Amino acid sequence: MNLKQLGWNEAFGEKDQNTVVARVISEQRQIYKLHDGENELTGEVSGKFQFQAKVKSDFPSVGDWVVIEPLKGENKAIIQKVLPRISQFSRQSAGEKIEEQIVAANIDYVFLVMALNNDFNIRRLERYLLVAYDSGANPIIVLTKKDLCTDLPTKIAAVEEIAFGVPIYSVNSTNGEGIEELKQLISEGKTVSLLGSSGVGKSTLLNALIGEVIQITQDVREGDDRGKHTTTHRELFFLPSGGMVIDTPGMRELQLWGGEEHISSTFTDVEILAKSCKFSDCTHENEPGCAVNLAIENGELDQQRLTSYRKLMRELAYAERKQDASLARQERDKWKKISKMMNTKSYK
Repeated sequence: MNLKQLGWNEAFGEKDQNTVVARVISEQRQIYKLHDGENELTGEVSGKFQFQAKVKSDFPSVGDWVVIEPLKGENKAIIQKVLPRISQFSRQSAGEKIEEQIVAANIDYVFLVMALNNDFNIRRLERYLLVAYDSGANPIIVLTKKDLCTDLPTKIAAVEEIAFGVPIYSVNSTNGEGIEELKQLISEGKTVSLLGSSGVGKSTLLNALIGEVIQITQDVREGDDRGKHTTTHRELFFLPSGGMVIDTPGMRELQLWGGEEHISSTFTDVEILAKSCKFSDCTHENEPGCAVNLAIENGELDQQRLTSYRKLMRELAYAERKQDASLARQERDKWKKISKMMNTKSYK
């Protein structure tokens, strides 16, 4: 294997001959598995890196390229720096703390995985599309569990109505139907991230793409056709084709971190209609001359589509307010720390 096969390209710039770089393959509790094109190494960030990192997103994530210092005689390395990311899939970290979590970095495609059984949810897919557009990678919709679907054309039509121009693939990962078409997308040096809720079949899909059982899967539950998620951490896997897939744990909740700039890509139909409203600041509530509400009355736009649009817009605005407040608090804490250090030096 070499760096090009690992995904290195001209977008990362010219590599200095004296600089050793590696790609992050997996991460668990800030212990990293790395690949430098020749060997797999275990890595940790340097003390300087640890001190200078301000937020969680400063630390390496799966898919990142990092500058390392290999330790002689050991299969280990010290991570000195994270190289700028050309794309990243982010979300708001779970819990109360306002913090960005990088789920996967330097990805070419995001496979938005949704099952064709009782877990089929168009509103959830809209949220995933927004996150995918915001990542900078190309979204591709993968509908799994085709064997459990009795109304495939109807469901594909429903997806097409909200995912304008996004490629859609339906697959049966257990017998391989539709898998070869997906494999052709993941050529040498290309990286794909799998995104989907718990139980949609990401692990089974990954096993089908690789051609062997890499991730353990569990049977679906009776009654709701949902499986239990088995992936516990993010990890990059190599395909026989030379491409790479980053598997992620199933997400019960995907809180938005950003996406304001890409809401128009996700809701192109609503945004186009809004341009014909009588008032430029129309909220599409009760204003006269609202083209959006007229489209709903005429059956050209689904009311649930508009409700979803409003919900995500409110969530994005709320997330932005929380992030601004969090940044202001971090800035205050930083200057308090600096002031305290200066006062201590003056006292001495």
